[in-house]
Formats: sequence, C-alpha cells, structure tokens
Amino acid sequence: MDEARHSSDSPAEGTDDEKVWLTMNSTTVSAELGLRLVVPDRSTVPLLAGLSYTADDPYAIRMAFHVGNDEPVEWIFARELLTVGIVRRVGDGDVQVWPARADGERTLHISLTSPFGQALFEVPLAPLTEFLHRTYELVPAGRETDFMNLDSELSNMLWSS
Repeated sequence: MDEARHSSDSPAEGTDDEKVWLTMNSTTVSAELGLRLVVPDRSTVPLLAGLSYTADDPYAIRMAFHVGNDEPVEWIFARELLTVGIVRRVGDGDVQVWPARADGERTLHISLTSPFGQALFEVPLAPLTEFLHRTYELVPAGRETDFMNLDSELSNMLWSS
C-alpha cells in the first residue's frame, strides 16, 4: 500500500456545505460531514454526522447523527445499500435510500424509521461518494470475506445464544 492509504487526514474538495473531513489508515476510514434533516414543513435543519468504516466489519458503515447536546444517535448501514442508493431507490422497512436533488445539488435521501419516529436526511452526494470510494480502496467490493475472521464471528454468534 502507498503511504496515503496508511494514514491520511485531509479535507475533501467541494463547497463549504460539501466539505468532509476524511481520515484513513490501513484498517479504517472515518469522516465528518454536514447533512440536513428535512422537517415536516419541508424546510431543513443542518446537522453533523460522523461516518466510520473498518475492515474488521467490512459490510457495515456506522453513521452517528449529532442531534444536539445528547449522545449521537448511531445507525448501522450496509455499505452496499448506500452505494446502490446513489443510483436508484433501495431499502425495505426501516431504512430507505434514494438519489435526489435539493436546490440544484445532487443529494442522497436517507429515510429512517424506528419505534421513536421517522426522519428524512439529505446528504450532499460529493462528500459521501468520496467516503465510499475510500472504503472501497480499503476493502474492494467482493473481497469483504477476505477481511473477516469467520471463526471469531461464529464464536460471537454462538456465545450470545
């Protein structure tokens, strides 16, 4: 691997609303990006979300939504769900993702439903795709099982039953 893949802290290109702070090393990619919560009157509230990806859990992306002074609300998404959602509507039930436009900018809509309510987020596409691109540099599509410790995963599943 080249040095940039071992450790990299850099702001990605884009407008102020699209900038994302990316951190990448040989096993993780993380980012902070601005997104918008769409409220019932269709106006938006800016929020900050932290994204993290690790080669140890190669199918999952964790997104922590910072919604005030409380602890962040964390959701775990399939990496493939966010990737496919860039080009077409995808997801069933609690999580749905689809491409959209907001004020002329390409965005990704993420709809989340839980027993506590429903939320719709607009995520600027450019910083999200940069983050996803970095995850695929770390763990290429179709190679996820190469990065998993199946014995450990089985032990964890059996231990909890």
